Amino acid sequence: MIGKLRTVVLDCPEPRALADFYSELLGLPVTSDDGGWVVIGGGEGEARLAFQQAPGLREPRWPDPERPQQLHLDVLVDDVEAAEAKVLALGAKRLPGEGDGFRVYADPVGHPFCLLWGV
Repeated sequence: MIGKLRTVVLDCPEPRALADFYSELLGLPVTSDDGGWVVIGGGEGEARLAFQQAPGLREPRWPDPERPQQLHLDVLVDDVEAAEAKVLALGAKRLPGEGDGFRVYADPVGHPFCLLWGV
């Protein structure tokens, strides 16, 4: 091993709003907020998810190759129906595409993520 994952960073127009979305989705607390850089998680031995202000961001539009997804997160859930209702209530959107054990969504800024179950 060369290193250990510390932080995954997502560019977004409003870091706190997107951090709040992922805080609810993943059950990780907001641990740092300086306005343009907001972090959730990062407890003992835990990776962090950070949100960096990026004015003028050209958001992804999955599955449009002209607006690629840039990155996505896979989130393991026990009950996909209950999880879907919660993420939609938080502002996520269901995207086309699903397979055996996953469904695709976009966060409020447009970053794709998948809910996985039965893995």
